[in-house]
Amino acid sequence: MVYMYFKRFLDLVFSLLGLIILFPLFLFLIIFIKLDSPGPVLFKQKRVGINKKYFNILKFRTMRIDTPMDTPTHLLENPDQWITKAGRFLRKTSLDELPQIINIIKGEMSIIGPRPALWNQDDLIAERDKYGANSVPVGLTGWAQINGRDELEIEVKAKLDGDYVEKIGLMMDVRCFFGTVVKVLRTDGIVEGGTGKKKSDEEKR
Repeated sequence: MVYMYFKRFLDLVFSLLGLIILFPLFLFLIIFIKLDSPGPVLFKQKRVGINKKYFNILKFRTMRIDTPMDTPTHLLENPDQWITKAGRFLRKTSLDELPQIINIIKGEMSIIGPRPALWNQDDLIAERDKYGANSVPVGLTGWAQINGRDELEIEVKAKLDGDYVEKIGLMMDVRCFFGTVVKVLRTDGIVEGGTGKKKSDEEKR
């Protein structure tokens, strides 16, 4: 598909530009995190990328270094006890996701696409297989994120990811981008601790 090459070109241009423009913000957040709690600035986590290939996603660390590994936030006992003061701000504003610009530059992610599942989220991965959603680049944000975000149950999220695959193109990506801006400004759909029986379990740290 010709658009996928154009999509990669846009990813490189906008991510490199974003890295340059946002450098002062990156520097501020690095200092903020280091002063707030001991530990590394960045958090790496094994995720599932295009064609179910593994890669390490990058985030600003939002949780204590002694937090149980590879456990979805909503499965932790009293999740708030693990989140740092800086982490609460980073999560509320979604600024913890900014280091994924590096993943985009490396070609492991796209700006727009299904959010990468945890390596052990077999249920979400299997559901996405039904819609071909594991065969497109994963993204910093996507159609499911502007239609529910953390509130979505796995079956619903996978269906929305499938809808994105069916309609993938420039206009769809533009809708997702500006829809994300609105969501972030309104902090819609961010749920710590989970709200349902079977949720999107993407861990945020």
